[in-house]
Amino acid sequence: MIKRILVGLAGTPYTPMAIRRALTLAQAHDAEVTGVTILDRGRVRCEGIGLVKAPNRESVRAERMEIARSQIQQSVYDLETACRSASIRCRVVEETGDAFTALVDQARYHDVMVFGLRSVFEYDFLAGDPESLLTRLVGAGVRPLIAVSEDYRGISRVLIAYSGSMESAKAMKRFVQMGLCPAAELKIMTFHPSYEEAHALLVSAEEYCREHGFTVCHESNPGDPRALLLTAATLWSADMIVMGSSARSVLIRNVLGDTIQKTLRNTTIPLFLA
Repeated sequence: MIKRILVGLAGTPYTPMAIRRALTLAQAHDAEVTGVTILDRGRVRCEGIGLVKAPNRESVRAERMEIARSQIQQSVYDLETACRSASIRCRVVEETGDAFTALVDQARYHDVMVFGLRSVFEYDFLAGDPESLLTRLVGAGVRPLIAVSEDYRGISRVLIAYSGSMESAKAMKRFVQMGLCPAAELKIMTFHPSYEEAHALLVSAEEYCREHGFTVCHESNPGDPRALLLTAATLWSADMIVMGSSARSVLIRNVLGDTIQKTLRNTTIPLFLA
């Protein structure tokens, strides 16, 4: 059940699609949308400022802050206008300071968070690695998260990356139980080197999803998921990829952690991370 959706309002090219995805979910589940904005002066990129004469550096920094503030306010206006038009309950929380702390605080009381691929609060001139922020969020227990692409797409086909680990099973179950896309066709894919073990895992996972009313198929693809996952998703015309990892796995960058990092960096397909 989804009743509260958190959406990041960053004013980036991904923000309009994050808003649209949040509204689509809100309409389907009669949920409330919370838009969160964070303006962190400490993260404004200083690139090039050192070449500016000292008396003008603060004015350059102030100009960049004003651009960020303007982009954020446009995102707020877009969200509130869209929610009003669709009769969706909406509120906006404006935070300042550390983005990570603010997101964790807000995520405690929301069912799912929606943000842009490679862009949580990553303005055009902000320093920092959005993948690192994502890693920290997952490590802090902020899940599930939906990372959207720049182009909106309906979700009719969902690829579930399944390793048989408890973490990937939890991601699959969370997606199925939340009923995010109840009409979607699912494909469960594993990259286990043993065909026999892969087949046993896939049959059991397929039965679980089918019991929840989904149309399901499966595929065994023995190889490195970091190299094969996106290709397989593209060939199957997947509209979303479901992935899971424990906090520890992501933080130490083991195989599944590396797969999430590489997928986040290169995909144009929305992700469901749990």
